[in-house]
Amino acid sequence: MKEFIISAVIGYLLGNIQAAYILGKLIKKVDIRTMGQGNAGASNAVESLGWKFGALVAFIDVLKGAASIFLVKLLFDVELNSEGAFILYLAGYTAILGHIYPFYMNFKGGKGTATLIGILLGLNPIYGLIGILLIASTTLLTDYIVLGTAALTTYVVVLTYLKDFGPGPLVLSILGAFLSMSLHLKNYRRIKLGTETRLSQVLRRNKK
Repeated sequence: MKEFIISAVIGYLLGNIQAAYILGKLIKKVDIRTMGQGNAGASNAVESLGWKFGALVAFIDVLKGAASIFLVKLLFDVELNSEGAFILYLAGYTAILGHIYPFYMNFKGGKGTATLIGILLGLNPIYGLIGILLIASTTLLTDYIVLGTAALTTYVVVLTYLKDFGPGPLVLSILGAFLSMSLHLKNYRRIKLGTETRLSQVLRRNKK
């Protein structure tokens, strides 16, 4: 039990390294949560403050997701198998919770997509690369980042089920997918209304 608690604390605290918010304050002198989509995530950083800033934020968000997995692997000498998967998933998904609900930001952070990519890379680089290709291709084909995110979270659930990592990791992946969906409900409504920002719009805006 102690190992699970430590892993959850590690994940949550790493998730609290809120790059969009911290760098926004230090470099741009703004609170990213008052701009664009109103959250402290990588996609909003790109949309609101440009590709260079957004890429830096995304890199850090990916890194903290991967770090949560690597630290737990080192501390408890576990591998990604039916015995070790739960503690790794626990560290990863609490990192996502830390990103979404950082305690020092009144629990108002980002949406966890880049951190999820980092978790996949930490679990297995091949899983992470497939996830990156999937979110990128879906986003390019549909012109909506949120649909790429939906494809990514669905992929994690399917992957976890097919690899038979056990009921614990599967439940965490399903809960993570539902949490992501709930956080993006406004985006889905805007797609229906035709007001959601498209990837092509962001690309044109950042070329100016």
